[in-house]
Amino acid sequence: MTAVAKPGDLREAARLIRGGELVAFPTETVYGLGADASNPDAVRDIFRAKGRPSDNPLIAHIADVSMWPALARDIDDRALSLADRFWPGPLTIVLPRTDAVPDIVTAGLDTVGVRVPAHPVALALIRESGRALAAPSANRSGKPSPTTAKAVLDDMDGVIPMILDGGPCRVGMESTVLDMSQSTPIVLRPGGVTVEALRAILPDVIVDPSALAPLADGQRAASPGMRHRHYSPSIPLSVVTGLDRVNALRSLYDDALAKGLSPILLLCDESAAKVPPRRCIALGSYNDLERVSSRLFGALRDLDRSGASIAYAESFPAEGAGLALMNRLLRAAGFSVINTD
Repeated sequence: MTAVAKPGDLREAARLIRGGELVAFPTETVYGLGADASNPDAVRDIFRAKGRPSDNPLIAHIADVSMWPALARDIDDRALSLADRFWPGPLTIVLPRTDAVPDIVTAGLDTVGVRVPAHPVALALIRESGRALAAPSANRSGKPSPTTAKAVLDDMDGVIPMILDGGPCRVGMESTVLDMSQSTPIVLRPGGVTVEALRAILPDVIVDPSALAPLADGQRAASPGMRHRHYSPSIPLSVVTGLDRVNALRSLYDDALAKGLSPILLLCDESAAKVPPRRCIALGSYNDLERVSSRLFGALRDLDRSGASIAYAESFPAEGAGLALMNRLLRAAGFSVINTD
């Protein structure tokens, strides 16, 4: 049985980490499944607990920049400027790794992603344990990332010894992963820090094409979240794009109903107001995509509890906060897209 503990149980959580055990903990993005990043056996248990492919690298979480040089090399002025601006916060910086980082953390890559989470419980756990924490999201591999302790328990009850409950995650979407190991900085995974915000410091930053498309056959995942299907509900989901998407969503819903299916729609508030009496989950205003993003993973989990047999989601602009939103939504749908244009 997994214990759901309060932040006051940090000492016991830190003892578990130092002893090679796994602890789920809150960050501002999603709940992480943490292990001592220097302990290959403990990190291997992360992959076992999640059912995660071993070629999918992990992110190392540290309490402050003083811990960074133990994990990464070539920390130059540009990287330090990014850390000064965005840490603690939802930005992971990828640099060449040191010999202290086990191969299993990086999936054999010669780089490592590191970030400082902006959550007091996460920072306290790192400091109390005295360890950098290798931590992917605390869910079964491929399922929607957890943004509450309850969601972690749904996936991990009986699998790990402890979940630290720090309340709902504020950002609700994983960190931006920025590769600084090459001459041109490249966003491997969009997230809580937008590309526009990065360009205020790094005007030359570019976005990997896989942000809105599946990896090519044989292409290796250089970052978490780059796999073809990820964050997925258990029912089929398609993303509907185009100017006439609301009418298309109504038609798709009605056609599915006529075929004896049980459909449900995933929409912004404004579109949801146009589809009654059809069943839907409203995510928030189209004019506040940060809020929509923060609610997406919870909504994807709600799809599994809805009793529906098929789902359709509307698309959003792939810019600003919408880029990370569309990245997650397309992967949740396995890139099943219905274009109405």
